[in-house]
Amino acid sequence: MGKREQAGCPLLAGCLTRREFITRTLWGAAAAGLAPGAFALLSSGCRAAQQLGAPTQAQAPGGQDFTPAYVSLGERELGQRAAALREMLRSCDLCPRQCGVNRLEGRSGHCRVAAEPMVASHGPHYGEERGLVGRGGSGTVFLSYCNLNCVFCINYQISQLGQGRIVSVERVADMMLELQGRGCHNINWVTPTHQLPMLVEALRIASRRGLRLPVVYNTGGYESVRALRLLDGIVDIYMPDAKWGDNEVGQELSSVPDYWDRSREGLAEMHRQVGDLRFDDQGLIVRGLLVRHLVFPDDIARTGPIMEFLASLSRDTYVNIMSQYTPTYRAHEFPAINRRITSEEYRRALDLARQAGLHRLEREA
Repeated sequence: MGKREQAGCPLLAGCLTRREFITRTLWGAAAAGLAPGAFALLSSGCRAAQQLGAPTQAQAPGGQDFTPAYVSLGERELGQRAAALREMLRSCDLCPRQCGVNRLEGRSGHCRVAAEPMVASHGPHYGEERGLVGRGGSGTVFLSYCNLNCVFCINYQISQLGQGRIVSVERVADMMLELQGRGCHNINWVTPTHQLPMLVEALRIASRRGLRLPVVYNTGGYESVRALRLLDGIVDIYMPDAKWGDNEVGQELSSVPDYWDRSREGLAEMHRQVGDLRFDDQGLIVRGLLVRHLVFPDDIARTGPIMEFLASLSRDTYVNIMSQYTPTYRAHEFPAINRRITSEEYRRALDLARQAGLHRLEREA
């Protein structure tokens, strides 16, 4: 999910919102006849950064003393984790869908990706949360396709239509190193669940070649605990959506029968690994769990149960309650979500979070 926040760039209030960033990137590239891999050239996403010039040296959070989790883990262990994740492709159970197809033989299940990475774009992103963006941007790698089928997805060209191209793991490693070289503060894997083996192997290669930025696991929130446990000691920052506090709604709008059940399991495991969100003295996120929740019309997402569960993990859980829902993709087919939310509905969602005992809420511009 995205975030509508001009304050995501601290340089000027003239930044693009996340929606504008994605829309202009996709349609601009299409109009120019560029391949998906060239999206990043169009997507700096912030006029201020274009005017002042992006940093040319990576600025990892935490200063010189910062060491990403995967570096501490070591190359050998990273390789073993990548191999274990790859073995899960043999009868694929990387996510709770458990399609069971042998992706190592070139087959694909619900996610429509086999055993090679498929990437839509990579580049600095200035529309994420402030603690990820800083001055150099969040180093996004947008992965093609998704293990969910959200009928309202703002990224549907990528997540549902499969915009992107197959690349090698070595090329993905190059992308991460390029983002570090452009001054990004982190490596932000967007929708990584179904491509985890390839990403961890690419991370191993990039780490050996000098990558020193924290990994952000930016997911729709439908995760296998077994797969997440193989990421323990690799991911520094988990950033899942908490979409639905009700399984039936998840079935109708994301085409999964057990979203709420699996979401709670995944959130608990992520919090066990990295704990509450922590910042350095420059306001950059160093490590921890950041949960996104998009508010829908008439509280169809069941915000209350979600906030209560997050508070049960920790009342210090950091939550971004987002107001920017706009009917997109197939949302017009579902009358209950075929409108924007009201300011009162958004205020009510914030009240539910506070009533649950949560107090660390991302402030929108």
